[in-house]
Amino acid sequence: MLAEKEMSKQLLREKLEISAGTMTKLNKGEEVSLATLLRICEFFDCNIGDICDAVKKDELK
Repeated sequence: MLAEKEMSKQLLREKLEISAGTMTKLNKGEEVSLATLLRICEFFDCNIGDICDAVKKDELK
């Protein structure tokens, strides 16, 4: 999505007022709040499945 919009991660973080810690979690594929994911979806006018996948916890290791 960022590439399509020609937007940097830093600009997304600033526009959505996402904390640096949350952005780090997103970059590492770690858990973030549903509220954060929904704000990203609203910004990009997309569905949650367009920006993330559900994985089993044992698949994260």
